Formats: sequence, C-alpha cells, structure tokens
Amino acid sequence: MPHAPHPDPADGLTDGLAQSPDPADGLLDDPYGTYARLRDTAPVHRIAGPDGSPAWLVTRYDDVRAALADPRLSLDKSHALPGAYRGFALPPALDANLLNMDPPDHTRIRRLVVKAFTSRRVESLRTPIRRTADELLDAVEPLGHADLVAAYAAPLPITVICDLLGVPAGHRPDFRSWTDALIAPDPARPQSAKEAVVAMLGFFTQLLDRKRKEPADDLLSDLIAVRDEGEGSRDRLTEDELMSLAFLILFAGYENTVQLIGNATLALLRHPEQLASLRADPARIPVAVEEFSRYDGPALLAIRRFPLEDVTIGGVNVPAGETVLLSPSAANRDPRRFPEPDRLDLTRDTTGQLALGHGIHHCVGAPLARLETATALAALIERFPRMTLGVPAEELRWRPSMRARGLLALPVTF
Repeated sequence: MPHAPHPDPADGLTDGLAQSPDPADGLLDDPYGTYARLRDTAPVHRIAGPDGSPAWLVTRYDDVRAALADPRLSLDKSHALPGAYRGFALPPALDANLLNMDPPDHTRIRRLVVKAFTSRRVESLRTPIRRTADELLDAVEPLGHADLVAAYAAPLPITVICDLLGVPAGHRPDFRSWTDALIAPDPARPQSAKEAVVAMLGFFTQLLDRKRKEPADDLLSDLIAVRDEGEGSRDRLTEDELMSLAFLILFAGYENTVQLIGNATLALLRHPEQLASLRADPARIPVAVEEFSRYDGPALLAIRRFPLEDVTIGGVNVPAGETVLLSPSAANRDPRRFPEPDRLDLTRDTTGQLALGHGIHHCVGAPLARLETATALAALIERFPRMTLGVPAEELRWRPSMRARGLLALPVTF
C-alpha cells in the first residue's frame, strides 16, 4: 500500500495546481483532458506546485516510468532546495515513513512490511474479504439503493486492514474523515488537516500502548516485537518509525482501495456492455482490475521527488533539489503506450500500467488492493444484476484533490 496517494498534507495536493494560471489549469475539473493536452504539448511542464512553489510535472509514459525507478530522484524532503518545498508537515512520529525515505532506511523498513503481504498471507484473506463484502451488501440490499462509497467501498478495506493490523472493531475511528481532511482539505476549515493529524497521533499512540500490553497474532504486535526486541538487529525500528509504519499501512491500505473500488464500479455502470461480459464470465474480474487501474486509478500524482543532482527528463533539464511531480494517471492514458487510452477495454493488454507505482517504491500492498477490488466487484455483480446509477453520471462529484482520484459518493439503485 505505501504509495501515492499519501498522507502528508504538505505533499498531498491542496489544489495549488488548479489555482494558478499555469499549464496545469483544469486538472481539478477535467484531469484526463488536461493531461492529454499537457502530453501533446510537451513531455515536462513547469507549473505552480501544491504549495505555491514551482514544480516540474511529468506526464508521458516512458518518462514517468523511468523517473519512478530513478535513484537520483529522492523522496527525502531534506534534499529539497531551501525554501523550495513548503507547507504543513506531519509530526516526526508520523513522518518517518516509507514515503519520505530512500535506501538504506527505505530498504530496511520495507523488508519488514513485505513480510505482511506475502502471496500466502494475502491469499489467506480471500475468504474473510468476501465474508465482509457479503455482510456489507446484506445491510443495503433491503433498502434497494445505497451510496456505495460510504456503505461498501470505504468500510470494506478499512475492515480488512484493521483486521490485518489487529485494530479492535470497537476502536476503529472515522478514517474517511481523516483522509478527506489530509488529501482534500476543506478551504472553509483550514485547521481541519491539523485536527486530523492530532486525532491520528492520539489514536496510534493509544493503539501501540494497548498492543504492547496485550499482544496478539497480528501484524502490529509483530512490528512492536521487532521494535522492542530488536536491539542490535539490522531490522530494528525506532519508536517514530514504528508509529509511522503503522500509520502508513493503515492509511494507504485504506485510501487507495476505497478509490479503486469506487472508480471501477462507476466504470462498469457507465459501460454496461463490459459489465455484461464480466457477469457472464466472473473469472475475468482479476484481469479486469488491471484495466480499471489503468483507466481510472486512485493516484493522479505519485509522491513528490527531489533530484539529488541535475537530471534530464524528457529532454528537459531539472535542477537538483527542485520538486518533481510524476503522474501515473497521465502515463496510463498515453496513446504512445496504450492505443485508444480513453476507451475502457477489459481485454486490453495492461502490462506495465503504473497505477500502483514502479520500482522500489511500488505499492507493497498492491496484491491485497487487487484482491479486495476483485472480490468487491465479484460480490457486487453477483448480488445486484440490475444495479444502475442512482443519479445522472454528470451529477457525480469527485474529491477536490489533484492527487487522489476518488468519488465523494456513488449513489446506485438495485
């Protein structure tokens, strides 16, 4: 899961891209149309970044893919030029996470996370995920209608990731309100992001304390054991790293999957012929998830990078320390890589799509996100064969974020 979109409101777009008269105007209202224009105009654009400072936006597939794996592009904010990277930052107890790290610290901590998402462990979650999906659909079926984001796409992944970490059912707060506050802050309540951070810090402090006193057979207890018993070990975690890691797994494991489930469901409802083909052959759903990810994935932008030295991207020289923004969504709609990219085609060869990253920062929880999405879609298609949108598609509202591509609500009728 650790991958864009990410939980740092200094990095998470507060929509500065859409507020300045620059080449990126239009991203908020029409991201894919704007990206198409930018790709056609030039491979790299100088824009006003999310914090108002200049940034370089990369949109073409070959350039984005190469940059995602380029070790010269650092995630460590200490490599930013003085004054070039500003904005609200997480406290150290939540900031010492994989999205702010380069090797060797990144390698050391990612090694611990990978153990939680082995193929065997993810596969063992298949039945519990389907059980949770069915329970959520049981609750809305008698109503004949639902907001699938609030009633299904959001609670399903938070249940799964909380079970994996060992967060008790009675101690699962409203993560959706926290993520909204961080990724798409309310301009009318500028303090909402800080309030969310304070709430999260308190939650994770209490959670770690509870797990230390009452360890169990779960990932969080395992990570605490690594922290408390790993003196002298190369895998030892600091206290800040432990809390930041728990925070990132929970946050990213929830956020990406909510959006992917919602966006994929909408894509099917808007393409009834594709929906019919999956209903006729549900075994194709896992492969179809790759096309949903390419077509309308959860990350408009990957986490920002800072060149360790002057680099050339798409023939453009980018000075060391300046902010680089890479767009997986723009790359996934690049006709140089995917013919007719604006057409949903569940038979398409999606090899190399970048929705969940590439290189050493590729989403470590990608297998779980794919399994959750495939399971959610299978249960939904099976249960509601006559499901339709509850409002005209043009009335749907998207989260006001240039980084996270997700619906605020998805009304449907059964």
